Amino acid sequence: MNQSTRAYERLREEIVDWELAPGTHLSEVRLAERLGVSRTPLRQALHQLAGDRLVRMVPGRGAFVMEIALEDVRHLFQLREALETHAARLCARARAPHRTGFRELEREFRERHTALAEAATAARIDDYYALAQRLDEQTDRVAGNPHLASAVHSLRTQLRRLRRIARRTPERLLRSAEEHALICGAIADGDERRAAELTAAHIDNSLRNILEALADDVGRTDPTATQVY
Repeated sequence: MNQSTRAYERLREEIVDWELAPGTHLSEVRLAERLGVSRTPLRQALHQLAGDRLVRMVPGRGAFVMEIALEDVRHLFQLREALETHAARLCARARAPHRTGFRELEREFRERHTALAEAATAARIDDYYALAQRLDEQTDRVAGNPHLASAVHSLRTQLRRLRRIARRTPERLLRSAEEHALICGAIADGDERRAAELTAAHIDNSLRNILEALADDVGRTDPTATQVY
């Protein structure tokens, strides 16, 4: 792995995991020293992160971790709905042998729901997100559209950054586990209309939860507020 790729992947994870908070100034000198890379590959990494909309470049001032704005969150979820509902349809449309994995995922999501209802510990939340990632990977494989998978993959990097907010609301995680189980069941049944409808409802519920949490963070009750972090 070259220096640019190593710096990119490390900084991407730190931004997604909120180790580097929105608005943080990314000093090239300090980052190069901390990451053990030279300035040129570091700049390449920062420009790649800017392409991911995780970093913004300000002429004369340098690079900053991208802030989160409510309007951006809405736009991300609009795109997510368009891509993921179609992916769900494609999966439900696939031949029955290709859909069997979703039945197993349905069972596992119900198990995670039970575990989270008993105690939403950090380990159990991590287990839930790991299962959600397996669902994403299974969906990409069964949908069988590499262009769709590439577009969704880029979007997921931004969505992962918002998980920190969902972690504060265990009741939302419970509902989400149930919603995922229903989606998996509909795909396993080959019911593409229901799979798409359930996916759209899940995305809408996730968006509402995040908008409410972001508005609370700035002491506002108006979800049309623009800048949050």
